[in-house]
Amino acid sequence: MKKLAIIAAMALAPLFSAQEMVYQPVQSYQTQQYKAKKKAFVENLLSKMTIDEKIGQMNLPTSGDFTTGQAKSSDIGKKVEQGLVGGLFNIKGAEKIRAVQKVAVEQSRLKIPLIFGMDVIHGYETTFPIPLGLASSFDMDLVQQSAQIAARESASDGISWTFSPMVDVSREPRWGRVSEGSGEDPYLGSQVAKAMVYGYQGKDLSDKNTILACFKHFALYGAPEGGRDYNTVDMSHVRMFNEYFAPYKAAVDAGVGSVMASFNEVDGIPATGNKWLMDDVLRKRWGFGGFIVTDYTGINEMTQHGMGDLQTVSALALKAGIDMDMVGEGFLSTLKKSLSEGKVTEAEITEAARRILDAKYDLGLFEDPYRYGDTKWASKEVFSQKNRDAARNIAAQSMVLLKNENHLLPLKKSGTVAVIGPLVNNALNMTGTWSVAAPHRKSVTLVQGLENNLGKEVKVLSAKGANIDDSAKLENIYAAHGKLTDRDPRSKEVLLKEAVDVARQSDVVILAIGESAEMSGESASRSDIEIPQSQVDLLKEIKKTGKPVVVVLFTGRPLALSNIKDIPDAVLNVWFPGTEAGNAIADVLYGKVNPSAKLPMTFPRSVGQIPVYYNHKNTGRPLSAENTEKCIYERFRSNYMDECVTPLYPFGYGLSYTKFSYSDVDVSDKNPKGNQTVEASVTLTNTGNYDGAEVVQLYIRDLVGSMTRPVKELKGFQKIFLKKGESRKVTFNISPEDLKFYNADLVYDWEPGDFEIMIGTNSEQVNTQVVHWSK
Repeated sequence: MKKLAIIAAMALAPLFSAQEMVYQPVQSYQTQQYKAKKKAFVENLLSKMTIDEKIGQMNLPTSGDFTTGQAKSSDIGKKVEQGLVGGLFNIKGAEKIRAVQKVAVEQSRLKIPLIFGMDVIHGYETTFPIPLGLASSFDMDLVQQSAQIAARESASDGISWTFSPMVDVSREPRWGRVSEGSGEDPYLGSQVAKAMVYGYQGKDLSDKNTILACFKHFALYGAPEGGRDYNTVDMSHVRMFNEYFAPYKAAVDAGVGSVMASFNEVDGIPATGNKWLMDDVLRKRWGFGGFIVTDYTGINEMTQHGMGDLQTVSALALKAGIDMDMVGEGFLSTLKKSLSEGKVTEAEITEAARRILDAKYDLGLFEDPYRYGDTKWASKEVFSQKNRDAARNIAAQSMVLLKNENHLLPLKKSGTVAVIGPLVNNALNMTGTWSVAAPHRKSVTLVQGLENNLGKEVKVLSAKGANIDDSAKLENIYAAHGKLTDRDPRSKEVLLKEAVDVARQSDVVILAIGESAEMSGESASRSDIEIPQSQVDLLKEIKKTGKPVVVVLFTGRPLALSNIKDIPDAVLNVWFPGTEAGNAIADVLYGKVNPSAKLPMTFPRSVGQIPVYYNHKNTGRPLSAENTEKCIYERFRSNYMDECVTPLYPFGYGLSYTKFSYSDVDVSDKNPKGNQTVEASVTLTNTGNYDGAEVVQLYIRDLVGSMTRPVKELKGFQKIFLKKGESRKVTFNISPEDLKFYNADLVYDWEPGDFEIMIGTNSEQVNTQVVHWSK
């Protein structure tokens, strides 16, 4: 009988209840007096601005890589001095940023400060798990904490604006950017979106520890045809509102200050020029009051979509509601001409400039343009031990235990362990994709983490065993953004022999396989999402030694693991854990932390199943429950001849070192009426040998509706810590608000009838109770 040293915070139960979260939008601090003062200031400034200066505020170039001495003499510096730049991005370092800001506020005519942005996606220098991993924690306190730390670090180094969070719902694991989001579920995605916005923006944007958030990508970017990045997206409005829009709206409700347009088209019109999206939905329907920026050269790319020349598409973007042009300079080079030709109005240009100036005012930049960025502050805050300790904890809480045969994990701190795989000692790849500010070489590798934490108790041996891929050409493609895979020039046979020799000297093998960091992320779509054959061959050879094998799976997306799932004794999915990767993995493998994370996205059995997701619609000819469970093909039913219809690992799945049992679902009223609140509860018991936490999940199904409804939808979750042998009643409060959906007329409401209330450990393993809800 053992106890695991769970982090102190996990003694609270529940750690987090999604249903109980109360958010106060960042704008709540803005009193009527504040708003009046801001309006007077901005209107006065606008009255002094020329058309060129207004358009200049709408221009967001990338900084390039210039030194502080080039801040004024560079092309960008000259445009800043002329008032033709509203902000810069991808410039790093407090001194560089201060030098450019000095040009803006001391050399330009109106002395308007710049806003400085960066892709601070899952941490600044201290890097946390990739966002898909953060979502796996199902712990919004930790998600918010990661964003707060990222905000403090980046703000101390001069950054006042992040292009995060990415809140695109996606059911397409071939699409590399699933790594940046929260997975397939709109409810979970909404909770993560709100937590991230609050983490970045806090309660008051003028607090120098906060930065402006920017949700992306509006809209539907996560549903590209064929899983190919930037590709066409096409779906009905009903599907948009019910299945994809919720996290965007959640971010708006949380007070997000800016929004980034997506690259894809919506209803045949690129999002960057889509007035229905930007104005009708985002501004008028949802009440968004911030500014909208394009993605990188998003305006220019509308010409490739066939929407016209640069002048035409720039005018289209402005009239759709775009306020700031990232990199393309279509606004800067064409809007004045379009104004003279009557294709745009001065009022439209003024309104866009106003929104950007409003954001700068809220950030306190007019009061103190140098409030962000201080070398003394940055030296204490950036990559501090305190922040790295938090990153280590959050990483450990984001790892999903997929398999643990014969209770192999947690490992014993004795004997000899072999650590084998292409990334076991590669610091460059520990942070995953979109970690642009991270000092990658300072990341803790798996070998280092084990050596740091096992000391002399365990002898650690290591070998590479295989390259990421047998193809040198592919591996060269994977090694993007300086994240080299350290391809070994030795033959495959030599690498395998060395690994097998090391394995034979050990008591247990930790085999780290999967993807390298840039095999997922932007422009990293894969048609084959299985583990590369080089690593499969390595796994098979190591298994032949007869040693127990623990697979540590590095990945930025759900992988198709059917070809390897039966080989290892245990599988721990660590995603890309970040700065403290090796230490966090060691914490989980050796029992300092009991894994409690759950999958935010379904793992398919094969690529042919895609898209496969838990909250699908039923068909008129569904496969019977018995044949579904046994994977038996049935003619004239919705199934495959050569594959099961069920996923390999469902949404919400994740094991623990202990076991949890669920009682039947009890409801306070099986026949509720109107706006009544119903309590649905289960008794959760820790029946295993370890203390641990369980994410209890609530799903609801509307059994009969005016339009077809999903087989189940996540509506709540609570993370409950229990000591071994302990039981606790877990209760969810359900109201008609949880039953609402967008009908065929896009009216958001609920309909009376029968509803299945489901509570369980994942989307497939639930206990059910039916209630009849009348109006």
